[in-house]
Amino acid sequence: MNSGLIFCLVVGVVLMLCLIWVLMLYEKLKRHYEALAESFYRVQELNTRLREQRHDYLNHLQIVYGMMELGEYEELHDYLEPVYRDMMKVGRAIRTSIPAVNALLMAKMGTASAQDTDFYVEVKSNLKELKVEPWELCKVLSNLIDNAVTALQEKEENRRMTLEINEERDCYLFSISNNGPRIPPERRGIIFRQGFTTKREEGHGMGLYIVSEILKENGGTIQVDSDEEETVFTVRFAKEVKG
Repeated sequence: MNSGLIFCLVVGVVLMLCLIWVLMLYEKLKRHYEALAESFYRVQELNTRLREQRHDYLNHLQIVYGMMELGEYEELHDYLEPVYRDMMKVGRAIRTSIPAVNALLMAKMGTASAQDTDFYVEVKSNLKELKVEPWELCKVLSNLIDNAVTALQEKEENRRMTLEINEERDCYLFSISNNGPRIPPERRGIIFRQGFTTKREEGHGMGLYIVSEILKENGGTIQVDSDEEETVFTVRFAKEVKG
């Protein structure tokens, strides 16, 4: 085999590898763009919701004042209860320093409500020093929340889930719990495998796998605890070590 042919083969292999690298980079950038676009859309939705609440605030005050003047206190209580609950949902969802996460939680509250599920959010950390990209954190939370909502569909009533965002000295914690069916011990080690699902419909079996891949890339961990009363997924991201 002459040197010219060898050179051509080497150049061909190099070009092929470069093409594969470019395609992989394109797919990665495409996923990033789609995630950022979705986050931007959610932030816009949250801003719109806040503007609507501010616009309605004066109207609510006028109605409340009118009912008080008429002495209709029982009717006033019935009127204020859903208004207060709606405002508190927004308030609980916008306590972090990451707008995309705030918008995601607001959207997921709406999703849970549509599925007759009570979704409680407890934010005890503003996540200011979290080094994970916002779009990646949103993917983790979104898939875990969706997984909990799906699990709760097996219950006919009293569907309840909670997201707690907290931090310790060395890490940030995200705990998502639900009172759905227990996950058997033999399944807890395989639920993060690609394609694993207990559903027959297409489109299931990717959410928890996506979570596990993002955790691997960012040095995160996840723990699953499940009994007859509650199932809890706890995600940990280590804080950056300061020199």
